[in-house]
Parts: sequence; structure tokens; C-alpha cells
Amino acid sequence: MRTVEDMTQFVDWELAARTARALGKTGPSVTFEEAASVVADLRRLADEAAGHVAAFTGLEARPSPVRVVDRPDWAQANIDGLRRVLGPLSDKLTGNGGDPGPLGRVIGTRVTAVQAGTVLAYLSGKVLGQYEIFGEEAGQLLLIAPNILDTERRLGADPHDFRLWVCLHEVTHRTQFTAVPWLREHFMGEINAFAAAGDAQDEAWAERARRAMSTIADAARDPEGRTSVIDAVTTDAQREVIGRITALMTLLEGHAEYVMDGVGPEVIGSVAEIRKRFNRRRGGGNPLERVVRKILGVDVKLRQYAEGRAFVEAAVQAVGMPAFNRVWTSPDTLPTLDELSDPHSWVARVCT
Repeated sequence: MRTVEDMTQFVDWELAARTARALGKTGPSVTFEEAASVVADLRRLADEAAGHVAAFTGLEARPSPVRVVDRPDWAQANIDGLRRVLGPLSDKLTGNGGDPGPLGRVIGTRVTAVQAGTVLAYLSGKVLGQYEIFGEEAGQLLLIAPNILDTERRLGADPHDFRLWVCLHEVTHRTQFTAVPWLREHFMGEINAFAAAGDAQDEAWAERARRAMSTIADAARDPEGRTSVIDAVTTDAQREVIGRITALMTLLEGHAEYVMDGVGPEVIGSVAEIRKRFNRRRGGGNPLERVVRKILGVDVKLRQYAEGRAFVEAAVQAVGMPAFNRVWTSPDTLPTLDELSDPHSWVARVCT
């Protein structure tokens, strides 16, 4: 029987972790007492946020771990999760055999490890929190303390208010995956479908690799363009799966944004100012950072926040939160990409 190590041999995961640690930025300067205070505060506020989210959404979440981590720990948690989720994709690339095959030999485990580590190093300095579903069976809520502290300082935000605001968003994600029993399995199924829809033939991969390099060059010339490297290296069948995954992620991100903005005015005195400053930060960045965001597809995620929030707000205004929660009934009640831009068509299909 093949092990997880066998299935993920096309990436040297230990090297990926070392690369992420080496390239990741250091956190803000704090004393031991300050760090301990931030950790304790985030744990407490995550518990407080859970009550607010449950009351606002009507969704009952199951308990799951809360981890307050630093940047290397966040990268390691994601590497551990990727080792599990990439098994089907590795099988596809290696032709279901022990030999990594022509493609694996060309790319090399160390090259892909450095690439993965570089991506995680960049993101480890940006992400404030995450509900990580790939690693542990029940998932785990990760709050990245140095990033939260650094951001609240840069924004000049009230520490209590900003930390609770972040917790509202991330706890909403935990609620989505623990209150909706089928959601995690459905998401993992879509990841497997993406892998199954790939084409591991050398010629096809070579052509997609050329398109990827062209896309990177285009991103450097035009950071505001909409095509990402993901678009360039996927097959037609994979793009169909990506459409479904994109629709799901847009719903999840938009729902979290709607909840944090709905709860915020009741429990966070400075929420309006935090939102204004944070939106300015999201849309900013120097030209090089915009190119990196473009290459990694992070700009797509930023659009998901706005588009998803608009969908949830329109649907809830039309039918109320209890009826909107029919969205969590089954995969068939999730909005399609077309319905995300036409919420009333989703309401007509699911709520009437």
C-alpha cells in the first residue's frame, strides 16, 4: 500500500517548510509579556466572537481547536494540510506509480519545494487568520498573532476592536464548516475532481508551462489584468471545476464579510473606521506586491470578498436570514457563478 509520503513525493515538504521559514518576514517587535497578552486576548475574543456569530447567523457550530500561531507555524500547518490534500494530484502527475515520471524528474522535488515555500513565505506575512480544513479531521482555526498585531498598529486601530473584528470573520468560516456537515467533504471532493480533470501528458504540461511564463510576464506589465497563472496552466475540464470552487469560495468569503459587518456595529465601537482603513490597505500595495498578488491569484480572492458580500446582502434582504440559510442545505442549493451576480435568480430557485 502506498503511503502519504509516496503520494506526495514530487514535493520535498521539509525543504518547503525550511524555505518558508527562511524567506518569511520577521514579526513586529514585542516583549514576552506583550506576546502572551496578545495570545490570551485572541483566544478569549475567538470565544466571544463564536457567540455573536451563532446569534446573528442562526448556525450552530461544533467545537474545534483554536490555535494562535506565528508565521512559521502558520506555514507549517498549511504544509501539513497540503501533504494530505495533494495525494490525488500527485497520483495524477506520477501516473499512479512509485517513479515520479518524466514530468516529476524535469521539475524536481526540490524546485517545487522552493516554489511552495516561497508562496507560503509571502502569504505568511499577509494572512490574519484561517480556518484550515485540510490537516485535522475537524479542522482548526488559526489566528496569526504577529500579522494581527502588525496590521492593527499600521492601521492605528483600537487593539480590542480590531482583534474582535478579525475573530468575527474567521470564526464565521469555522461556523460554516462545522455547522454544515457536508461542506468539508464537498470541498475536498471538488479538489479531487480538479486533480482528476488534469492532463499529465508532457506535451500538454509543456504548453501550459509556456503559457504560465507568458502570464507572469503579462502580470509584470499589467498588474491590474484579470488573468492569473492558474488560468494559464489548467485544462478546460479543470476550469469547470475551478468555476464551482470559485463560486463556493466567493459565497464563504462574502458570508463572512457580511456577518462581521452585521455584528460589528453592535459590539465594536470603532468598526466603521476599521473597515475604511482596512479596505484602503487591501487595495494598496507597491507595484511589485501587486504583481505578486496577481501571479498567486490573491487578487481573485479580494474580488470574492466584495462580490460574495453583495450576493449575501441582497439575498438576506430579500428573504431574511433563516430562509437564506437554505443555501447550506446541500451542494445543489449553493449559488452558481451566474447566480452570484444575480442573487434574485438564486432566491427564485432555492427560496420560493
